Amino acid sequence: MRRSNGKLNSVRLARVDACAIRRGVASDNRDPIAAARANWERSGWGDVSLGMVAVTSVMRAHQILLARVETALRPYDLSFSRFELLRLLAFSRIGALPITKASDRLQVHVTSVTHAIRRLEADGLVRRVPHPTDGRTTLVQITELGRSTVEDATVTLNEQVFANVGMGAEESQALVSAVETLRRNAGDF
Repeated sequence: MRRSNGKLNSVRLARVDACAIRRGVASDNRDPIAAARANWERSGWGDVSLGMVAVTSVMRAHQILLARVETALRPYDLSFSRFELLRLLAFSRIGALPITKASDRLQVHVTSVTHAIRRLEADGLVRRVPHPTDGRTTLVQITELGRSTVEDATVTLNEQVFANVGMGAEESQALVSAVETLRRNAGDF
């Protein structure tokens, strides 16, 4: 990496560092978020640096956990959002819900649920059926293949992700409590 042009060398090092951070590995084993906090404070934003660290840490934790979940679900050709919809339907009393109710329970826009339904339908995991008493409503219903797929995927997620999220029970509960406070303050429930 050594070049006579120092600027070119530093640009290449920055690219290497950026790639390492995207992969989740800092090239010098320092915490990139701690380094960002130091930069924030040096720039005169010390009064909000803890907030920046909190937001950035949650976003990074999301990336880490989502990568683990996606790896576990890959053999089933499911994204986490499609898994959640299948799991919701499997938990429902009759294995079917109105699309709008699924949207509400998953806390996502109806368009997102409709997109997930399209993919799951193409794979034979759900089907759309008319509501038995309300002709204006369409239900999304899990198929037997969908039910067996989500059961197998749930076992895999339980074993590969949920049984060991990377911290102990007390830390996990503290995280859940902190995020619950954030969600409540944001009007999430």
